Amino acid sequence: MTDQQAQPDRELGPVLVVIPTYNERDNIGKIVTRLHAALPKVHALVVDDGSPDGTGQLADGMAASDDRVHVLHRTEKAGLGAAYVAGFRWALDRGYGVVVEMDADGSHAPEDLPRLLDALEDADLVLGSRYVPGGTVVNWPLRRQVLSMGGNIYSRLALGAKVKDITGGFRAFRAPVLERLKLNTVASQGYCFQVDLAWRTIELGYRVVEVPITFTEREIGHSKMSGNIVREALWRVTKWGVRRRATQLRDLFAPKTKSTAGR
Repeated sequence: MTDQQAQPDRELGPVLVVIPTYNERDNIGKIVTRLHAALPKVHALVVDDGSPDGTGQLADGMAASDDRVHVLHRTEKAGLGAAYVAGFRWALDRGYGVVVEMDADGSHAPEDLPRLLDALEDADLVLGSRYVPGGTVVNWPLRRQVLSMGGNIYSRLALGAKVKDITGGFRAFRAPVLERLKLNTVASQGYCFQVDLAWRTIELGYRVVEVPITFTEREIGHSKMSGNIVREALWRVTKWGVRRRATQLRDLFAPKTKSTAGR
């Protein structure tokens, strides 16, 4: 893709915010209410992985009384990446022009979303960033801060991506970008999924920008972060980095073909 092809047009189209849930009954109503207070015309899709606490049923009630709210039920807890991919496909099938990722637990402030959408007018993917000037993290344990910052630094070094917060999960895609990302080949989960999609977007030559957000640790419920998620991210990012370096070396030492122009 050439630079000209990767430049976005200025018409965004309808916006859908995809919100994956698993046992978020105490949070989902609050976050959707805040979303519509900030952006009344935006639609929300709750992708529920069969929450035993009744999150899906609560979301059904919200959808029944508000045509801006939709629910996609999945029968098992298959991970964050699979939930987002299902939500993306749902959005693309229904003609949304912009698809947003946002957590259900309140860590991503819907009040920051207008800033992401404004930036999307001159970009293809906008990342809500904790680590650019103006970005902040509130009430996060030191261990989580170190893990997050370390993961971002390692990803930048391994991939050569000039992005400060490639693991963040608050982001806005133009729909044509998602259509080109080969979603059927995405197998990554956790915050590795976020690295995966951002890296695919960068590799295709699209314009990726970051805007500052305030990230706040959840007040209700429990984090889904686990050792398996961290190990998966380390393994996959290392593999992608090795592949990138191998490609660079191959291109560097590939024999140069002589031009036959003018013969």
